[in-house]
Amino acid sequence: MDSGVWLLSLLVALSTVSHIRSEPILRLPSEKAISSDYCDSWRLAVETNNAGAWERVPVNCVDFVAEYMTGERYRRDCEVVGNLSLAFARSVRMVGDGRDAWVFDIDETLLSNVPYYQEIGFGFEIFNETSFDTWVHSAAAPALLANLILYDELKELGFKIFLLTGRSEYQRNATETNLLLSGYRNWERLILRGSSDKGKPAISYKSEKREEVENEGYMIHGSSGDQWSDLWGYAVAARSFKLPNPMYYIP
Repeated sequence: MDSGVWLLSLLVALSTVSHIRSEPILRLPSEKAISSDYCDSWRLAVETNNAGAWERVPVNCVDFVAEYMTGERYRRDCEVVGNLSLAFARSVRMVGDGRDAWVFDIDETLLSNVPYYQEIGFGFEIFNETSFDTWVHSAAAPALLANLILYDELKELGFKIFLLTGRSEYQRNATETNLLLSGYRNWERLILRGSSDKGKPAISYKSEKREEVENEGYMIHGSSGDQWSDLWGYAVAARSFKLPNPMYYIP
């Protein structure tokens, strides 16, 4: 091969490689192009944290999320997570000194805020702290049945239950009232954000609080939450169980 042909071949090859590298491997549709079929895959990406940080439900997926959150599929998915959690709990070799612990988040874990989100577009609207605070103080959130059953079973097995929520200390009375009205009893401790916790990312705040529990001598065997930030970080449970939530994301 003469030098001219060799050089031409090299330039074509380099041009092809450059073109391949410049093209994205994954092409996601724009929001306007999202179909209802795509929304189920979007929900999977959210649950597996592949979607990363996101602010609101895509407009074309609002009806899909509404149908999911108010339908049998959400109930069934929560039941599966609850049953797997209970199967693990039954396999735990308890220390038996009253220090075997399980940590629960509250919102979309023990209590369901679906009635509130029905009024604000199932996550399409940006979170409004004032309106949510009004909802919290109404103490009207129903129990998430699958986790109420799990909660009672864990108590029977001898676990100490810690409730670790991103709600603030000034919401304690309303939160306790709501929990009691919804059927929850005899938790070991309800942990809310104090003044020193204001502004901390959920993953940092909850890790710190779990560490405090561990430093008191408790062994956190299990943890349940609807956000990855409820479960990740440090001082994590031996097993963590995530409930589905395609309505909002908390870092």
